[in-house]
Order: sequence, then structure tokens, then C-alpha cells
Amino acid sequence: MAPDPVARAAAEVIGGPRGRYAAEPDPRWPVTAAILTALAALPLGFGILLRAPCLRTHWTGTEQFWDACYADLPNAFRDAGLERGIAAYLQGGADAPVTGQPPLTGVLLMLVGSLVPDGREGARIAWYFALWAVVTSVLVLAMIWMVAGSLRRPWLAAHVALSPVVALVAFISADAVGVALATAGLWAWGRRRPTTAGVLLGLAMAARSYPVLLLIAIGLLAVRAGRLRDYRRTAGQAVLVLVVVFAATWLLNPAAATSAYADWATAGPGYGSPWLLPQLAGHPLSVGVVTALAVSGWVLAVLLGAVLALAAPRRPTIAEVSLVMVGIVLVTGKSFTVQSSLWLVPLVALAAVQWRDHLVWATGEAVNFVAVWLVIAATTVPDRGLPNPWYAAISMLRVLAVLWLVVSTWLQAHDRAAPVGPGGAPEGEPPDEVDDLAGPMAGAGDALVVRFT
Repeated sequence: MAPDPVARAAAEVIGGPRGRYAAEPDPRWPVTAAILTALAALPLGFGILLRAPCLRTHWTGTEQFWDACYADLPNAFRDAGLERGIAAYLQGGADAPVTGQPPLTGVLLMLVGSLVPDGREGARIAWYFALWAVVTSVLVLAMIWMVAGSLRRPWLAAHVALSPVVALVAFISADAVGVALATAGLWAWGRRRPTTAGVLLGLAMAARSYPVLLLIAIGLLAVRAGRLRDYRRTAGQAVLVLVVVFAATWLLNPAAATSAYADWATAGPGYGSPWLLPQLAGHPLSVGVVTALAVSGWVLAVLLGAVLALAAPRRPTIAEVSLVMVGIVLVTGKSFTVQSSLWLVPLVALAAVQWRDHLVWATGEAVNFVAVWLVIAATTVPDRGLPNPWYAAISMLRVLAVLWLVVSTWLQAHDRAAPVGPGGAPEGEPPDEVDDLAGPMAGAGDALVVRFT
């Protein structure tokens, strides 16, 4: 794979391109991570500054859409009873708060709500957002360190530290919790810690559903490499942790444990989904049809992930297979919220996507970010907001931008030469082409390869 010209040009800032020591993890990665952590203040600061107008108005009225500063977190604090704290959430009963979030995310939302000091509602909402801004910033910085510590080319973590997508969407919701846990799970697998990887991925699945695809990606590549023993331990631990978190929450507050999944099953198409287009045209799809299409998206993602993992000329990386599957599920889901794209950011870094492709995708995200707030605002002031046809076109451009990322990653993985040298590696291929997240699969040859003729 040719070096990324944008990254190569900027590499001197964080230590220069790697040379003859490339076969080993770069011992300077903590320095690289520290510099990237400092640089991350730019997008993180922009993300907080973007919400300044809403901090003044406490996220009330339609101005939060006109100013593009909307965030789920403060609105959830006001509307979902988060100010009642973790004790009220866990005590159960008919009056217990229900967040509509997966179990772990719901618990964390309530836990942070317990830390908000007493006072006027507006001040408490601002406090809640501020606390989550600190939590989210710490999680993003942790992702930078985990990505840098996972790769032989730690400067690839700049895809996280300097991503425009992080600046736009990181502070909207609590998705950063699940993204950080999933990234930590991949890091642990790459460090040959299958039990720790399973625990972290299980917690990530208790926070959001997308990490299931990461676990499947590891499994598909473990099948190809013939290294299923460690994978079974990881998968077993992940399922066990998920069941324990779900069961514990369900015993205390059954409605809270199941609300996210029940809401998904009964929901129609939401903003960002291609299944919303018929509704915008006046011909809405039924809930059953939308559910079937979303489930089909998961099936398609797994099938294409299996084709890539098992049929590519050379075994692709875990991050590449994961990015392909997550991208497909995102664009075929019931809704494709702006904050959902945060899940792709660490995968873009771990898969060593070219900055050109990253910026093409980020441009689509940025245009859609503005459009979605304007079309929501148009429901109250139609002559000032964005007309539905324009929003439909822009949202589909965003879908195409994600698919561009998926196709670029697929081609990057599929165009590698087939292994011809000893040890399962292509003869003469530079060592930095090895999957840095392979972990227990590192150095293994192919036990199963599917050929289509």
C-alpha cells in the first residue's frame, strides 16, 4: 500500500517517517500520542464552542437548530428525568426514569446526572452538558492513545485527533463511551489479551450494538487464520459480560434495560436513513418494512464482511473488515443520526485509510450536519428551513460518502498481493503491512480461504 502523501508530508511534526526500525512497534509512540493529544484540543475546543449559543439558551426552543448547536445530552437531562440520579434509575417501579438507551449507556447517563449540583433548571442543564463534555474529551484522548499504542505507525492516530467528524458530533450524545470501549477491546486483542478484549467488547455491546460487528470481524479472520481458541475465549467473555450487565439492569429496572431495543423495534425511519426518502415524498414505508430492511442491512454487512475476510487474496486487517461492516449497517439502519458516524473514526485510523478518503467522507458529514438541523427547524418555520427535497439529496450524499469510505477500504484490503513468501507474508512486503491488531493471529498462515470461480 502506497504511503499516504498527506500524512507523509505532516509526519515530521510528530517524529518523521519511520525507517529501518519499522518492523518493531515504534518506541516513540507515547511522544506521538502526547503531541496528538495536544493537537486534539483544536477539534474538541471547536466542538464545545459550537454549543456556546445553546449553553446561553439552555437548549430551549428552535434556536438550537438554527444555531446548529443541538445535543441529545442536555435535552435528555430535561426530558428523561436524568436529574433524579442513579438511585431513582435503579430502584425500578412505575415511576423510575427510562432513558431509551442501552443498559450501560443508560446507567452512565443517570450516574452523571447524580453529579449535577442543585440549582435552577437552566444551570443544571448547563452543568450536565459540561460534565459530559469533560467525560467525552477524556474518552477521545483515550482513543488517541489506544490507537497510537496499537499501531506501528502511531501518527495514524491523527485520524482521531484531528478528525472534523469528532469536532462536529462528539458532544451530541454518549456514543463516545461505546466507541472508546470498542477501541479498547481492539487494542486488547492486538496485545494478545483475549480475556480483557472480551470484557471490553462486552461492555461496548452493552453501550451500543455496533461492537457486535467488531466481534464478528475478529471471528471471521480467526476462522481464516485457524486461531479459534483465543477467539472463543474473547467471544465467550463478551457475551457473558453483556448478559451480566443486561440481567443486572433488568432485575432492577426492566423497562430501562429493554427500552432501547423495544423503541428500535417499533420505530419508523429516522433522519439520515435512506428509508426516510419515501416518507419525505409522501409515501411512508410501514414499520415492518423498515425493520426488515434494517435487519437485511445487518445480514448484508456480515455477508460482505465474510467475503472480504475469507476471500481476499491476502488476509485483511480486523479494522478493514470492521469498517466495511459498520459502514454498511450505518447506511442501511432505521436512522443514521449525525453522532453515529463517530463509530467510524477510530476504524478509519486503525485501517490506515488515506486522508483524502477521510476528508471526502468528513465533507459529506459536515454538509449533512448543517442540513439536518435546518430541515428539523423547517417543521416550525417552513419558509426559513431546508425543504425536504434538498435534505433528501444531501442525506444521500452523506450515504454515498460513507460508501466511498467502505469501497476505498474494501479495495485497499482486496488489492494486496496474495501471500507467496514464508510465514504467510508476501515476499518482500514491508513489515508495516502486517495487521497490528492481529494479536493471537499474528504470523499465522491461512487455514481457510474461499475462492469464487
